This record gives sequence, structure tokens and C-alpha cells, in this order.
Amino acid sequence: MTDKIDRCRLVLVTPDIADAAELARLTGDALRGGDVASVIIPQHDLDEKSFQKRCEALVPVIQAAGAAALVAGDSRVAGRVRTDGLHIEVGPTAMAEAVQKYAPGLIVGGGNARERHSALSIGEAQPDYVIFGSIDGDIKPEPHSKNIALAEWWADMIEIPCLLMGGTSIAFVEEMAQTRAEFIAFSKAVFHDPADAARIVAEINAVLDEKAPRFGP
Repeated sequence: MTDKIDRCRLVLVTPDIADAAELARLTGDALRGGDVASVIIPQHDLDEKSFQKRCEALVPVIQAAGAAALVAGDSRVAGRVRTDGLHIEVGPTAMAEAVQKYAPGLIVGGGNARERHSALSIGEAQPDYVIFGSIDGDIKPEPHSKNIALAEWWADMIEIPCLLMGGTSIAFVEEMAQTRAEFIAFSKAVFHDPADAARIVAEINAVLDEKAPRFGP
């Protein structure tokens, strides 16, 4: 995930829509709403063949919009579809193996950082970013308070960028940005109403433009 803007940036997580072409259209609509650093494509419950078909539909749309396409979990599919990166929610050992195998050719990030010790252990592998929260963890309107605290601590202490997963409401964008996390992620909050996806992306960016702390050189 590139960092061409001097404040927190938005990351999208694609929803589970069976029709790959429809999902690609919806994602493209959302990306027209404004700046998006990257889009993470979860596998959900798809088998490998179906997941590859979904990624083949999504990756060109995401890249054409200037965002990085990150395939979640399946490194074989990531390699076949010419994605920009691999998002894996794993522990320190698996993260170190993935970084060694796929970086720097691919962006490699994620982790399974539920407390400070595991976050630091994952960070030792030098991934491109560490996530606080899970990409399927948006089950409440607000981000989990523990993840807010972890992101704030991490951003103050560690140079590796962090990604903070949001909830089902964008009402907490400013609070999330105030942690000084480099990236914040949303899925249901953006995609719950397909007709509104672009407007919601624009609204998130407007809040970040106005309220997010600026990062120094």
C-alpha cells in the first residue's frame, strides 16, 4: 500500500456478492468516490476456482482506479491474477515465511495482532503493514475499543504502517484517524447500500481531509 497522501487513507474490503461482474461494478463505483489506497478481496466461503474468478474480475478494476489490489489468504490465486499484494491474518511464523517468500514483489501484510506482544512479534517479520481487527470483524457500528488502543500505541511506537478495521458505521472515522493509523478499513459501512458506495467513500475522505492528523516528513 503506497502512502502518497500525508494523512490516514481509506482501505476497502469487498463484500460477499456471488456475481463477480456485479461485484466488480460495485467496487468500481465505490472507487469513483475518492481516494482509496487499496482494496482487500476476501475469499469468504468460495472454493479456489470461484475465488480466482472473483479476483480476475476485481483486480483490473481496482488497479485501473489507482488502488492496490490485495488478495486475502490464497497466495496461489494472488500469483495467478497479478495482484499487487497478499493480505494474511496469521501469526508471526507464517507472516515471516510469507514476507520471505513473496516480498518485495508483492505487498505482504495483515497479521493476527490481538495484543501488544503478538503485534510486536508479527512486526519482527517486517510486513508492509499490520492490521488491528479482522477484515470480517465489522459486526458492530463502532470499531473495537481494543483495536483503537492498539493502533494508537503502535502508531506512536513503530514505523511499520498499521491498518485499523472499522465497524458498520462511518461515524467513527475521525476517532479512528486520531490514532494516527496510516490506514483505516471499511466493508459493510461502505457497501451496505450499493447506490451509496461512492458517496460514502467521498464522505470518509472529506472527514479525513478535514480532521485527520497530518504525518510529518
